[in-house]
Amino acid sequence: MAPAIFESRKLCEVIASDDKLLMDRIVRVSLHEVGISGGSSQLSMFTTLRFRIKGVSGTEANSVLLGHEISSSFMRTFARRGKSLIHQVVDGETKDNEGIRLKIIAVTGAGVSANTKRNLRALIVEECKNYIASKGFDEAIQDVIYGRLSSKVFSRLKQITKMRRVEVRKSERTETFK
Repeated sequence: MAPAIFESRKLCEVIASDDKLLMDRIVRVSLHEVGISGGSSQLSMFTTLRFRIKGVSGTEANSVLLGHEISSSFMRTFARRGKSLIHQVVDGETKDNEGIRLKIIAVTGAGVSANTKRNLRALIVEECKNYIASKGFDEAIQDVIYGRLSSKVFSRLKQITKMRRVEVRKSERTETFK
């Protein structure tokens, strides 16, 4: 079963001979299969959600969201001649003390200098850290998956230079194991 932010929908069926064998197993499901609308329908086909099974009660296993990833084949469509690709990793902590790592790709409208790239990277980090710190994990991850964070960062970056696109290509919940 999906967590409450995905309306506790059924994700998939997993077979195990014992309940203990299900614990901490990772399940991958596309956003389209979960059946929640809110993002672009085109992007939902290429977005995979990762869940970790945390509890088993009867025939239902409860899960927590670990993050999402947009397929590399879709991301490759952004690379064009004469454009600059900017990759940036941002680590932050939400209001409810959950760690999150975002991997962001930004595509400029034309080739830009190294100094402009440096300024764009700094702005991406600043904007994302502020945004993550102001929200709880569930709300922040929903904004990331459905592109609200991307559009906010895009609107800030286009003040510096012409931008084509900004996407959070991957998000990960920071986990600690015992």
